[in-house]
Amino acid sequence: MSGIKAIPTISNFSEFSKQADYSFLDSLNADPQATKDGDDHLTRQVFSGHYVPVTPTVIPDSEYITHSTSLFRELGLSPELLKDELFKRLFSGDTSIAKKPMRPYGWATGYALSIYGTEYTQQCPFGTGNGYGDGRAISVFEGLFNGSRWEMQLKGAGPTPYCRGADGRAVLRSSVREFLAQDYMNSLGVETSRSLTLYVSKSEIIRRPWYTKDSNSFNPDILLDNQAAISTRVASSFIRVGQIELFARRVRNNAHQGALKELKMIVKHLIKRNYKKEINPSITFDNQVVDLAYLFRGRLTSLVANWIRIGYCQGNFNSDNCAAGGFTLDYGPFGFCELFDPRFQPWTGGGEHFSFFNQKNAAEANYQMFWAALRLLLIDNAEALKRLDNIRDDFAQTMNHEMENMWAKKLGLIRYEPSLVNEMLQLMISSKVDYTIFFRRLSNIPNNITEIKESFYQTSSEQIDNKWNSWLQRWREKIKNRVDQTEISAKMKLVNPKYTWREWLITPAYEKAEQGDYSLIKELQAVLANPYEKQSLEIERKYDRLKPKKFFNSGGISHYSCSS
Repeated sequence: MSGIKAIPTISNFSEFSKQADYSFLDSLNADPQATKDGDDHLTRQVFSGHYVPVTPTVIPDSEYITHSTSLFRELGLSPELLKDELFKRLFSGDTSIAKKPMRPYGWATGYALSIYGTEYTQQCPFGTGNGYGDGRAISVFEGLFNGSRWEMQLKGAGPTPYCRGADGRAVLRSSVREFLAQDYMNSLGVETSRSLTLYVSKSEIIRRPWYTKDSNSFNPDILLDNQAAISTRVASSFIRVGQIELFARRVRNNAHQGALKELKMIVKHLIKRNYKKEINPSITFDNQVVDLAYLFRGRLTSLVANWIRIGYCQGNFNSDNCAAGGFTLDYGPFGFCELFDPRFQPWTGGGEHFSFFNQKNAAEANYQMFWAALRLLLIDNAEALKRLDNIRDDFAQTMNHEMENMWAKKLGLIRYEPSLVNEMLQLMISSKVDYTIFFRRLSNIPNNITEIKESFYQTSSEQIDNKWNSWLQRWREKIKNRVDQTEISAKMKLVNPKYTWREWLITPAYEKAEQGDYSLIKELQAVLANPYEKQSLEIERKYDRLKPKKFFNSGGISHYSCSS
């Protein structure tokens, strides 16, 4: 078509390498104690700087499993690129093949840890917090693709100074989960880091605690041999709230003379990387900081409301797992709610404070740490501080507004109806409903309880049925005077997915992959790429159904450790 420029297709490694543009390395400070060649793999304290140059550790005998067709298309990458040996080597952890303007090493970053606003250093082997950061995630590429900047990071790429004595590897199981989850979250329309490629080693074996088959143990009960794998995750940047928090701690602790300058540098870089289109670079830096606080609040509250909408539970929403760009990050101890429970928490180490409905509280605590760090940059500007504090004080109100809008959309309402929503949630708990199936069946706007009963995990009593029919009648009264109900139903189906992440359907995919069969991974990619759309009858029978009883309380399926 005339007037429309075709997206350039990058089909070999030479073309790919020309996209390199390392703003993170070029505009921020390396740890002055780091080596220049990236040979920096032993656990040590890192006292200053924004990153440590470090080379990944290659997985031997790497084999391609899959890639994200949607992200390849978005970046202008041809599938032909997958046949290029240099491309395969880079995303299997070999940076020695880098071609200028690429760098022959990657980089890892430090960050702080806080849980619900309480600073922690116990997980640091030195007890100081100076050893906490990217223990097995190494960024290896940053570049411009079709006018957008992307950073590519290898998960499971071997030890860094932050590895805390571990091997820096990721097992195939967790790598498959992360790859599929990022692709799925993007298909749901929720802001997220993205998946690029997934490679497995055919010879490197690592041991991790996990569950024996059909185990009902809460904690892992066996040590398993696993194949090492590397998944590549991609984002506009990987700056976390915990990273901003780390530099603020250094300022408060007078860690070194340049601490305040480094805090200012990382915040400036965050604005440039993640908020460039929204923050006017010509206004004063103080005003940019205030705008940043406002925009991040909006993104974070919207993100968490979307998590609740689709049934996602982060499981470990610390400040170090909270992207300062306002998107989903760190698919480790995560899960999707099947049997509805506001206290749903798939990770055995997470506790109720990180459960499904408590995520908005965890988000506010993370925002508190972000706000406290930004205050240090405005200490001499009383007016800017007041505006910043007002933004912080309105967090809960903003979060509630996002949640109310979300519930209204899920129910096809013009406005939020608190009594209607609260009664529905109580009935959902009493009836033991499947979260996704319930809202999808409700999207058909049923006249009575019969259709939504398909989402019940137990036989309901006459009393419960009567309550549901009464609720359905009041709900239908709220929407009957609106536009054609067919249109309302269609809109509800755009926010209530038909297909969700079900761990008992994911598990066979990585178990087959361990035998060299990647067909189920590719099938899941195809199904989860269209979560709102009606698919074939065969797919519907397999993926749109209740969780079988045998998988309740099943170790590695209903709950799991973060042994990845």
